Amino acid sequence: MKTRYIVYIAIALIIGYLTYNRLHGDATKEGGGPSAGAAGGKGDKGGKDAKGGKGKGGPVPVVVQIVKDTVFNNTINVTGTVDPNERVSLTSQTAGNVIGIYFSEGSHVTKGQVLVRVYDADLQANLKQTEYQIALAKEGEYRNRVLLQKEAVSKQEYDTSLSSYNTLKAQADGIRAQIARTVVKAPFSGVIGLRSISPGGYLTPQTAIATLVSTNPMKVTFSVPERYRSLVKAGTKINFTIASSRKNFSATVYAIDPEVDAVSRTVTVRARAANADNEITAGGFAKISMVLEQSTRTIMVPTQCVVPDLKSSKVFIARNDTAYARPVKTDVRTDTQIEIIEGLKPGDSLIVSGIIQMRPKVPLKIVKVIK
Repeated sequence: MKTRYIVYIAIALIIGYLTYNRLHGDATKEGGGPSAGAAGGKGDKGGKDAKGGKGKGGPVPVVVQIVKDTVFNNTINVTGTVDPNERVSLTSQTAGNVIGIYFSEGSHVTKGQVLVRVYDADLQANLKQTEYQIALAKEGEYRNRVLLQKEAVSKQEYDTSLSSYNTLKAQADGIRAQIARTVVKAPFSGVIGLRSISPGGYLTPQTAIATLVSTNPMKVTFSVPERYRSLVKAGTKINFTIASSRKNFSATVYAIDPEVDAVSRTVTVRARAANADNEITAGGFAKISMVLEQSTRTIMVPTQCVVPDLKSSKVFIARNDTAYARPVKTDVRTDTQIEIIEGLKPGDSLIVSGIIQMRPKVPLKIVKVIK
């Protein structure tokens, strides 16, 4: 009997606990409880602050530049090599011992000047002997010609004497040509370099005697990117400097390679520079500046003013102390400036500082105007 009462009491307690928990749990969810109310109060206050605290900031201080037409030179800077106008390694056309050297190393020689002689005594002797034979054959041809006119000799006998005379003359010409090859002459005027032979040495056609260069004018050879090919023409002026001099030199383009290099995609260009005072050294490294074209009416703005966009570019201009975005089209770019070909006009007030803070309709405070 006691056990039954104990079970009934336990069941009643469980039912009471469940009922109490259900009633108080719903009340907590609906009212949010004390902690929820506190949090909600803070949230309402924060919401009001977020809404009511959003005020407009002060005007952005900026520097503006008045847009104007400027003269722009499309200039490229490249490197090149300075070469002599003409250059040749002097050699002999025949072999033999050197019997004479008639130049000083590093001196100026003129075209046709004798520089070196090779032994030719044997050839001179052969020529002298042949000349005696020619004189004798000439007399024989003359006699037979007179006798032929008197019909004292046959035509065949005269032809034989004439052929002998002509053959000896041709032989003498051949010997003279061989003698001429024993003399090395300057093919053009210029400065001769260091010699590699000595008197009495044996000279062959494979032996280099010295290098002869023509240093006035000098050639400047360089390459330009393929996209500039149409802008480079014969007569284009260039300026260049070399390491061996502090002067600025000028040259004129006179030849352009008709082909584009398949590897570097560049075009080789050659210019000619006057060098009357021999200040330009052959083989030197040249830093070249070349003006490709000059535009007399164009707008150049600082590079940082142009903001890239998805489809184009834009700048910001100031009007009535307010910023306005303006889409633009650009062209040539330098290290510090970029050309605007569409979107700006002279007189516009271009914003050149505070670009990161710029948005359309942002109020401005102009602190400086660049004219």
